[in-house]
Amino acid sequence: MRNGLKATLALALVIACLAVMISLPVGTASAAGEELLTPTGQEGSTPDTTLVQDELTKWNKNMDVWFMLMLVAFLMMFIRKFEWGIALAVLLVTVTSFLTYMAVQEFYFDRAWDQSLMLMGVICSITVVIAIGMFLGTVKMWQYLLVGAIFGPVFALVEFFMFTYLEGVVDPGGSILVHMCAAYFGMGVILAIREKRAFNEPMFTTTHSVTFVWLASMLLWMLWPSFVTALLPADQVTWGMITCYMAGIGSIITTYIICQLVQKKVNPLIYTYAMLAGPVAIGSPLLSVNQWGALIIGLIAGAFSALAFIYLQPWLCKKIGALDVMGVHNLHGVGGWIGALSAAIIVGSFTNVIAAVGVVVITLVAGGVTGAILRATRGTMADDQLFTDDSDFIKTEAPPVKALPREVIVAGDTVPADQR
Repeated sequence: MRNGLKATLALALVIACLAVMISLPVGTASAAGEELLTPTGQEGSTPDTTLVQDELTKWNKNMDVWFMLMLVAFLMMFIRKFEWGIALAVLLVTVTSFLTYMAVQEFYFDRAWDQSLMLMGVICSITVVIAIGMFLGTVKMWQYLLVGAIFGPVFALVEFFMFTYLEGVVDPGGSILVHMCAAYFGMGVILAIREKRAFNEPMFTTTHSVTFVWLASMLLWMLWPSFVTALLPADQVTWGMITCYMAGIGSIITTYIICQLVQKKVNPLIYTYAMLAGPVAIGSPLLSVNQWGALIIGLIAGAFSALAFIYLQPWLCKKIGALDVMGVHNLHGVGGWIGALSAAIIVGSFTNVIAAVGVVVITLVAGGVTGAILRATRGTMADDQLFTDDSDFIKTEAPPVKALPREVIVAGDTVPADQR
């Protein structure tokens, strides 16, 4: 009954907000529509491309990044009793973060809707989807709508801090803006919630559930160049693709080596996550390094990420008294720091360090406030509600199999069951 009332109130709030937006003057929307006209021949991001060509390229990037966002759900879908719940949580947090981010950009910053803004909207959403990996299974399903609604303005603030308040930040592929933002927002949430019972969850997997993770990881690795080059001008995209793949190759190599050296066999969950550390780390130095430098960054990132999963995760979680459920910090936090610092060294600018530290502070505080709100609104959550989706879905199960009779009729003859 209480859940139904909460859902009704939430729906009423959404409808009220939509009514307010519909009643606003239509001048902004009309202007946005006019700006979206892209006549053939109008110059694009470079003199030898047209605006139409640029828009078509960004359209493809939009599709790729949305696809990657959905794949992140499968990357986290290893707990066998919580697969559907992860999929639904990703969808819920995606839609509210996208809407609030786009609303802030339109109504506060007066930005028109176009391909670039749409790309930033989905990048905002993929960032919070990564962040919820830290506390998945420890809050109620409706609260993912709340997390997304809060995160949209937070991401807009981080973007403003990095690229308007500061000058000279080198982060074209989002090592800081996306990965560090996700890791430390999520950490702020778990520090506020402090769900001690999460440490007792066995997190049993199946071959089927881990296969989802393998598939998602390999597809994300393949699509990553679309993500890091999404907003680059046309003449920089090829180099971004080269360095991204070289960094990814590096992390594939060293993640395997570390797993073999330390644990003698490959832990599939560590490997499928840490192999993405190269693409995470290359986001900042994407255009500032040559192909072999990118490979070195990937080699370093893969090694450090794998070691973080093996050694840093248990130590850090014990020290802070909260569990990073999906090991988000080991990939996105560690990889983000490697990217931010490597770009600062290569470019010779301290601005990236300031940006990274500032983002950590902003997102830890914002995540802490969000976690406090989640804790206050969560209510009682029984032990059997953690890391399971049983209470969120109507599930149909096959009827129980009836016991076979002692005698079975075969071709008109009665044959004893033990003689069949």
